[in-house]
Amino acid sequence: MKKQIILVFAFAVAIFSAKAQIQDEEPTPLEKVEQTVSVHDQLLSKLSAFKFSGYLQPQFQWGEQSASLKVGTGNTNSTHPFNRIGIRRGRLKLVYDDGSIATGTIQLNIVDKSNASGVSQAVVQLKEAYLNVKDPWTLRSSIQAGVFDRPFGNEISYSSSLLESPERSKIVQTLFPEECDLGAKVTLQAPVSSPLNFIKVDAGFFAGNAINPETDNRKDFIGHIGAAKPIGNIAKWGLGASYYNGGVYQGSSNVNTFSSGAWVTDASSTNVGKYAKREYFGLDGQFSMESTIGFTQVRAEYIWGTQPGTASSTSSPNRSAVTTDDTYIRKTSGWYAILVQDLGKSPFSVVAKYDVYDPNTKIKKDEIGLNSTTKAEIAYNTLGFGTLWRVNPAVRVQLFYEIVKNEKTANLSAYTGDLKDNVFTARLQFKF
Repeated sequence: MKKQIILVFAFAVAIFSAKAQIQDEEPTPLEKVEQTVSVHDQLLSKLSAFKFSGYLQPQFQWGEQSASLKVGTGNTNSTHPFNRIGIRRGRLKLVYDDGSIATGTIQLNIVDKSNASGVSQAVVQLKEAYLNVKDPWTLRSSIQAGVFDRPFGNEISYSSSLLESPERSKIVQTLFPEECDLGAKVTLQAPVSSPLNFIKVDAGFFAGNAINPETDNRKDFIGHIGAAKPIGNIAKWGLGASYYNGGVYQGSSNVNTFSSGAWVTDASSTNVGKYAKREYFGLDGQFSMESTIGFTQVRAEYIWGTQPGTASSTSSPNRSAVTTDDTYIRKTSGWYAILVQDLGKSPFSVVAKYDVYDPNTKIKKDEIGLNSTTKAEIAYNTLGFGTLWRVNPAVRVQLFYEIVKNEKTANLSAYTGDLKDNVFTARLQFKF
């Protein structure tokens, strides 16, 4: 019993001693303030690593009766021109960069679209979401994974907030819908001190389905090598070459290739589940110069290759499920050239752009419509011209008119002449 009393007494002494020690270590008011300031500093340091930006593009569009506008619904009266107003792009971008070798980016696109019932509603899309890790030695090379711009050519990665024309060229919109894709890439570039620093290489593997979830087992390779250098203090040039090698899932046994003006069908049952060849080559060039008349920019790009599609469409995959349509494989090509001329030191610029898209280079004019060929074979060229007014760093006004010409054929009633599909766009952009 005596032993137990001693143990209880010792335990009580230990507790009171610990309590006294805690009381002795109670921070002073000044120390409490310093601790609070330290916590706030850490929180502010974390918050300062976040960079929030975005832009809004409300616009008015007028189109001839057969035009395809980017906002609003289609024409309800095919015999008269029509107009629409809407939000072309509403982007919100969040970047986390704490000064280390890794950064994270998320970008959302909020647009005004109509549902199946024709009711206008806001649609939120994931535009970008990726992690970028730079090499810790030179900070010039990197690995990137997630949803981001495909490393092909120049116009794809050219920000939509900087575009001098309302939209990218027709061949880019067709072959690379949404511009972005799910994948991973490596960027290689020599240190600033190296004579080879002007060369940059991007290469990676992608799902091939734009911003939609992946739907098959195939990964597509995309690579681009570019070189850019200044010419003194007044000019700069850039050149690039791109390559795309991938495939499109074949959802039916019928695979059609074009030969001697007609479709040749391979109806083997083993075609289902295989992949049609999807291969592009690209060349791009840029030149800019400062002079007494203002800043001048010229950009051009040429793309050609093999494009799998359907009987009525040449667009690349951009869907949430694999297709069950028959496959049609075409040889395709297209190009664009754009000139942007600032008017001296004023906030105004004039713009001229010409782009060409030929979805099937193996067939021309009155051959189209014969032997099961469709409007998907029709080639287009577009001449656009307009002006930009940079009101201030945040606000820009864009006016642009596009003259669209289609290939004519006597064998498709809608295309015996040129469609009435010219488009005028008036856009106000606010960027923050």
